[in-house]
Amino acid sequence: MSVMLVLEVFYMSVSSFVAVKLLRRVPERRYKWEPMPSGSAKDGDEEAAEVYPMVLVQIPMYNEIEVYKISIGAACALTWPPDRIIIQVLDDSTDPLIREFVELECKDWASKKINIRYEIRETRKGYKAGALRKGMEHSYAQECDFVAIFDADFQPEPDFLLRTIPFLVHNPKIALVQTRWEFVNYDVCLLTRIQKMSLDYHFKVEQESGSSMHAFFGFNGTAGVWRVSAISEAGGWKDRTTVEDMDLAVRASLKGWQFLYIGDIKVKSELPSTLKAYRHQQHRWTCGATHLFRKMARDIIRSKGVSVWKKFHLLYSFFFVRRVVAPILTFLFYCIVIPLSVMVPEVSIPVWGIFYIPTAITIMTAIRNPWSIHLVPIWILFENVMSMHRMRAAMAGLLETMYVGEWVVTEKVGDHVKDKLEVPLLTPVKPTECVERIYVPELLVALFLLVCASYDLVLGSGRYHLYIFLQASVFLVLGFGFVGTREPCCP
Repeated sequence: MSVMLVLEVFYMSVSSFVAVKLLRRVPERRYKWEPMPSGSAKDGDEEAAEVYPMVLVQIPMYNEIEVYKISIGAACALTWPPDRIIIQVLDDSTDPLIREFVELECKDWASKKINIRYEIRETRKGYKAGALRKGMEHSYAQECDFVAIFDADFQPEPDFLLRTIPFLVHNPKIALVQTRWEFVNYDVCLLTRIQKMSLDYHFKVEQESGSSMHAFFGFNGTAGVWRVSAISEAGGWKDRTTVEDMDLAVRASLKGWQFLYIGDIKVKSELPSTLKAYRHQQHRWTCGATHLFRKMARDIIRSKGVSVWKKFHLLYSFFFVRRVVAPILTFLFYCIVIPLSVMVPEVSIPVWGIFYIPTAITIMTAIRNPWSIHLVPIWILFENVMSMHRMRAAMAGLLETMYVGEWVVTEKVGDHVKDKLEVPLLTPVKPTECVERIYVPELLVALFLLVCASYDLVLGSGRYHLYIFLQASVFLVLGFGFVGTREPCCP
C-alpha cells in the first residue's frame, strides 16, 4: 500500500509539474480561447450581446446569515450583459428570520435592475443536490446554456465569467471549467494554515494533473461553470451520496465529456476555523467519496465508449488509492504498526517503508508549497491524526453504515474573519467549558502511543520513541480541542 501511494503521488507531481512548468501546457495553449466581444458586457450593446450565451448563476445556501450578503453581492457584480445572466439564490434556510433577510437582499438587488431570483423549497430533501436539481427545473433555468455554481462563502471576481465561459463556447467537448480556491482566512490559526497547504496541493497537483493528463478530475462543488447540456446528458444532480459534485463529474466523464482546470483564476472563500467544523467537512468528503466508489464501480467497468486506460484511472487512481488506501495506510501504518513494532522485536520494518517512502512523499508535497515548508513537520503529524477520522469515514462509506448520509453544513464567520486575525497559531480552549470539545478516540490513541513510546525508550531499541512521542502529543492536542479558533458551546 505504501508503494501504491508513493507511486500515485509521484505520478501526479511529475505530470502536473512537467505539463505546466516545463511544457507550458496552459489552458490557452491546449484549448481554443478568444475573448468575448468588448464593450457589450458593460455598455449593453444589443448586437454584440447576442453572441453572449445565457448564463445561470446558482448560489445554494442554508442558514448562511454570516455570508449571504457577500456571495449575493459578488454574483450580482459579475461582468456580463444584464439580459444574458440570471442570478438564482437557492435558499434552504430553516430559520424564518434568515430567510427574510436573504429575500430582502435579493429584492434590494432586483430593485437595481439585476435579474435575480429567490427560490425556496418546502423540504431540504437531497440537501445541496436537491436544491441544485430543483433550481434547474425552472423554465428560465432551462433556457440557459451554462451554469456557474458558488457556495455561499465564495466571492468571484467581476471578470470570472469573461475568463471561463470562452473555453466552453469555443470547445464543445468541454463540460466543466473548474477554478482554484483562494482563502481569506488562511492565516487565522494553525488549523487554517494546514488546510491551505492540503488544498493548495490538491489544486496544484491533483486537479492540474487530472486536467492535463486525463481531462478529468473531481468537481469541487463550487467556483466552476458547467455546460447545462452535459448535466442533462449525465442524468442531472443526484442525492445518493454526500458528494453530489463528484458524482456528477464521474457520470459526465463516462459520457465522454472533458473537464478543464484553470489555476490562474482564483475565487475567494473561507476555511473552517474550528476543529468541529473541519471534522464534519472531512467526514462528508471522505465518506461520500468511498460511498460513491461503492455505487459506481460496476457502472465504470460496464460503461461503453470509455477507454480501458480511463477506467483504470477512475477505479484505481482516482478512487481506490486516493480515497481508500491513503487514509487507511496513513493511520494503520504510522499510528499503529510502527508503534506496536517496538514491543515486538521479531517485527522488522524495512527502511524504505519507514523512511524513504515518507520522505519522498514529504518532499514532493513541500516542493509545491515552498512558502509553508516550515510547517511541513506539523502538517505531517496533523494529517496522521486526521487520517483516523478519515479512515472511519472511508469505511462508513464503503460499508454503507448509518452515518453514510450525514450532512452538516460547514460553519462560516463571514465578515467576522477580520476580527479573527489576532488569534494566535494555537488558541487554547478550556475543555471543561464544553464536553463536545473532547474527542475520546484521539485521547485513547494518544494513550496507546505514549505507552509504546515509553516502552521503546526504557526497554526497546530506542529507534522510534521520539517520533511516537511527537505523534502522541499531537493526538493529545486535538483530543482536548487545543487547535483552531474558539467557538461558543451553545448557539
